Order: sequence, then C-alpha cells, then structure tokens
Amino acid sequence: MEEKQTKHSFGKGLLCGILLCVMILGVGGCAAPYLYGIFTTGRGHAGGALENEDGIIAKMEELNSYIEAYYLFDYTDEDVEDGIYKGMMAGLGDVYTCYYTPEEYASFMESSNGNYSGIGAMLSQDYNTGIITVVQVFEGSPAEEAGLQAEDILYKVKGEEVTGVDLSLVVTDLKGEEGTDVDISIVRGSEEIELTVTRRSIEVPTVESEMLTDTIGYIAITEFDDVTDDQFLEAMEELKAQGMEDLVIDLRNNGGGLVDVTCAILDELLPEGLIVYTEDKNGDRQEEYSDAEHYFSGNMAVLVNGNSASASEIFAGAIKDYGVGTLIGTQTFGKGIVQTLMPLSDGSAVKITISRYYTPAGNNIHEVGITPDIVLEQSADSAEDDQLKKAIEVLER
Repeated sequence: MEEKQTKHSFGKGLLCGILLCVMILGVGGCAAPYLYGIFTTGRGHAGGALENEDGIIAKMEELNSYIEAYYLFDYTDEDVEDGIYKGMMAGLGDVYTCYYTPEEYASFMESSNGNYSGIGAMLSQDYNTGIITVVQVFEGSPAEEAGLQAEDILYKVKGEEVTGVDLSLVVTDLKGEEGTDVDISIVRGSEEIELTVTRRSIEVPTVESEMLTDTIGYIAITEFDDVTDDQFLEAMEELKAQGMEDLVIDLRNNGGGLVDVTCAILDELLPEGLIVYTEDKNGDRQEEYSDAEHYFSGNMAVLVNGNSASASEIFAGAIKDYGVGTLIGTQTFGKGIVQTLMPLSDGSAVKITISRYYTPAGNNIHEVGITPDIVLEQSADSAEDDQLKKAIEVLER
C-alpha cells in the first residue's frame, strides 16, 4: 500500500541493495571513483564507516572491467546513475524507503493533490509477497472502460513485471500525458489478460457520503489526499442538514495518505487531546493534538479491514483509544511507521522511514494492526454488506 508524503510536522517538507549498485557501474570507468566517495563517507548502522571499504572498491572495479569487456546491451549514464541511488536506498532493507528520479518525483506529487492523468483505479500492495492488487475501479474511469475489475492482480505494466516493485513507482508508470495509452497485464483467476488503457485526467473521489437512515449518515474515505479534509467537511455539513445524528465512517481499503489531513479530520471529531505522536531514532517525540473547538457529539462506527493501513490506522486508533466510536470489521494492515519525502537539489527525492507512530494510548501497531471492537468478516456468499449492516445495528441500539 502506497504511503504518500507526510507534509505535517512529522517530516515536512535495482531492488538488490548495494550489490546491485556495484553491478551496474560501467560508465566510461568513472563510476567506481564516484561511488568511492559515497562509501568512504557513508556511515554504518552502528554509526561507523562501512566495513570492508577496500574490498568494496576492488569488487566495483573488477565488475566494471567485466561490464566494459562483455556487457552486450546499450545503457546510458543517467540510467546507471539512477540505479546507483535506487540500489543504495533499497540496500537499507526497508520496503518503504526508496529513491525517486526527478520524473518519478514530479509524477508522484501530482497524485497527492487528488488530480492527475491516469487510469482511475486504486491499488494495494502486499509487502510480504510484493503482489499488487486492484482494490477499487472508479466509476466511469478509463480503467472501468478497459475492463479492469476489483481483485484483479496487476502483473505487468508496459511489458515489465511489477510484482515486488515499489507501488508508488508502479503508479508513476500508470500515469502520463492525457490521451496516451498504457498497456497492462492482469491476472484474474488463472488467466492472464492484456488490457490497453487510455489515460485521462482523473479527479480522485476520496470522499463519498449518503444518509443510511433518517438519523445515520455514512462517509467513506478512500484515501487521505490534499482534497480530502475539505471534501469531508462538506460531506459532514450536507449530512447534518439532512438530519444526521450518528455517523458511520468507512475506512475499508483505505491505504493511508497524508498525516496532516488525517489529523485535520480527526480534529473535527475528537474531544480536546492527543491524536497521535511519533518517536524518531533519537527518541525525539512529536505530538499532534485536537483542540476544543470542534467535537462530534453523536455516536460513531468505523469500518476497517486488512487493507486499512497507515493513516487509516492513525484514524482508527485514535477513535478506539478515545472510546468515541465502535470499530467494526477485520484486523487492520499494521503499518505503524512514518515516511517523509526529502527533495534533492536536482529535482529528485528520497522517501525515508523516519519514525514510529503511536496511538494516544501509546500503542505502536506496526506489523500488528488494530483489532476491531467487533470482529466481523464479510461473507462471500452474502449479497448484503454485513459489516455496514452491523454498524447500523450498533448505532440504532
């Protein structure tokens, strides 16, 4: 699941690690001296210089000689340089930490404002298997018109297999100039299906709302983007005008997003107090609070599942810890770490894990998740939304 830029005070502002770096160095014999500076000034995990520096440089030079003598295919200086940076970040062993080329970074930033030229589908990645699954296909989108369906497995983009590739980079490849085509392959059941999707401008519908009964409102948040807090406030006002007293918030399949947006929404719902806090590698703590100005006085139920991750878990964890709503569904994903995007001077950027986050009660849910108050699987045989039905029952008691 893609974790987008953390723009709040938490951090404003090829996948084979170092081995791969040294395997792709043959650019006119100049890459080894260049990386020598990186390795000799780098610091190991314990704070010292990298071990076996002389051996690393010697191996780089040896590999470089083989590449120059035997490597068959063409390559560019730019590709090799990008591979060095990508490999260096991947060598940290954290699936959430990666390098973006200037083009990838620019495209990535487009998606966080809710408007972009793409295919109109929401994707989720299992970070254990690397498999990317279609979670939702937006109504009327190019993806729907091309025949893409929820639960399809995205296998290839532009002819290249994407299993195990960082999700944000896959999303970058799916986006592009409006009116252009992108070829994808998906696996549905045991069948591989090839589709061509024509990109166009997409306004991501991050919030959907309706009245479920005369007094119960419903708001589904698909992701926390720049536009989401405004859309949420607008939905709240519309529902209140229709007589809403209690509220169901649906975070199922919400893979996260911007932490500041999540906190802004929670500020409208929670009493005054701590929303979430983080601790970095030095133990420094940063806290986010809700004020006393806004507070939802009705009862709440929050729907979650295994694809509710990161910012969604900040949301669900705060609701649960304050006891102001009932969590219903299945165990959440379990991503309790925070990334920040750090732009570099040449227009590229790195996304780095910088801290762990904790719910108001001090729980870090990384690789654990949040257990709902009412654990309820959605029955595959049921034509109804069992979890939503349970939420209505809880609120009508």
